[in-house]
Amino acid sequence: MWRALAFLALLALAAFGAVWIADRPGTVTVVWNGYQIGTSLAVALVGVIAAAIVLGVLWAIVRGVIGLPEALVRGSAERRRTKGLSALSRGMVAVGSGDPLAARRFAGDAERLLGTEPLTLLLKAQAAQISGDRDAAESAFQRMVDDPETRVLGLRGLFVEARRREDETAARAYATEAARLAPSVTWANEALLEAQSADGDWAAALETIERRSSLGLIDKAAARRQRAVLLTAIAGEREAGEPEIATERALQAVKLAPDLVPAACIAGRLLARRGDVKKAARIVEAAWKANPHPDLAKVYLGLRPGDSVRDRLARAEVLAKLSVWDPESRLALGQAALDARDYKRAREAVKPLLSDRPTARACLMMAAIEEAEHGAASGQAREWLARAARAPRDRVWIADGIATDIWAPVSPVTGRLDAFAWREPPNTLGAAPAVEPEADAAGTALVPAAPNAAAPGARPLASSVPVSPPTVSPAAATAPVPSPTPASTSASAQAASSASVASAASTSTGPIPTVLPAKASASKAAGADPVSAGMASAALPPSGSGERPVRRIG
Repeated sequence: MWRALAFLALLALAAFGAVWIADRPGTVTVVWNGYQIGTSLAVALVGVIAAAIVLGVLWAIVRGVIGLPEALVRGSAERRRTKGLSALSRGMVAVGSGDPLAARRFAGDAERLLGTEPLTLLLKAQAAQISGDRDAAESAFQRMVDDPETRVLGLRGLFVEARRREDETAARAYATEAARLAPSVTWANEALLEAQSADGDWAAALETIERRSSLGLIDKAAARRQRAVLLTAIAGEREAGEPEIATERALQAVKLAPDLVPAACIAGRLLARRGDVKKAARIVEAAWKANPHPDLAKVYLGLRPGDSVRDRLARAEVLAKLSVWDPESRLALGQAALDARDYKRAREAVKPLLSDRPTARACLMMAAIEEAEHGAASGQAREWLARAARAPRDRVWIADGIATDIWAPVSPVTGRLDAFAWREPPNTLGAAPAVEPEADAAGTALVPAAPNAAAPGARPLASSVPVSPPTVSPAAATAPVPSPTPASTSASAQAASSASVASAASTSTGPIPTVLPAKASASKAAGADPVSAGMASAALPPSGSGERPVRRIG
């Protein structure tokens, strides 16, 4: 629209000029070299304009001829650049799609057409990486390091390659140099923090966290958490030798992260050792509300070394109420009641944990209660120990595939700060069904064998049950008998006794004594575990007694 208005304005101005010249006629006379040329003003103006146009065309032709070689060279360079950018774009797509052959081909084309451009070197390095040519990748990244504009990018590539070949010294050097050149680079700061944490240089790690927080590379909550972890590490190292400094660092960590279990444990122990039991109790209670943990329970119950077992039991009840009867609080209360020899209270505390897949600690707690009350030979204690071997595992500290009961500030695998998390490990073995232990193991019902010479009028007990003597094949009779294990010794003895009586009964004319199976409990799962089998075999008479029981087969 503006162009149309401008054209109309110029057209109007030309028309006005033409009318103005027509209204004022005149002549133009040119005298040159004895000649005199005269014409009107309008014709002279038209001639001047035509001459200017002709001169302009001639000048353009001359300039075109003079600049033709340069134009040809410039056009060729533009075409090469266009092809190079196309190869670069396709190479990046090939790298992203994981096609090493296409990536290397396009990288070569881009380098040939564009030269040593930063993106060309990056494409060449990435193509070498996905092709597995580490030497070529490092060579490309080293060329990028030599260029000031791409130095940090080259250091990043060399850092990655050093990590891949597990050269932590070189990787740390590259990260340090990159952090010096560009303090706001995230990967260099994270790598530097991991290296400092792995070396136990907690003061330098704190400075790195402060720098990252001031530059906005990490949010405030994460920075507070990481500072708390580092302060806890310092307190843990100085707890034994420098308790004052350790207490100060632990209290700072608790202030930054009240739910950090190791910090609360260290602060509670040091404050209790110093006599400030109330403050220690408040710190442990606050951490317990956020994250119930057995270490917190241990510290809380031992705040006063001179307390009686009843006092410790009362403290355990306080923890249970604070956590609204969390499983950890029930286990702590059960242990305190067991120490106080209050077995009923211990069972009541642990019983809700046995209804649905009890964990190994719950089973071991029940085994300890049964053993303390009924002795080490208790069948129920053995049954709970057997269930503990198949029960799901309890929560532990896990970081990068490493499971441990002791917390650490960094991962032993990667050196990552605050890597350990309190969670359940994967249970690869199937858990045992949640079944309440029976008070009396259901064995087999024994029917005493009738004597050969029955009393007159006596009715044989087994007369109503037709029993055929078992037959033993020669192969079975001559087969080697495996040596019994301790868990099946009594069962093997019973089997041998039954076989001997069965063979004797085949040549006797008297009735065969039988053993009738008792009714199985509805809640008992199919198949008896070794403990129940041993208890059942123990209920049978010894093989040397006068009455030899025989298990009914038919």
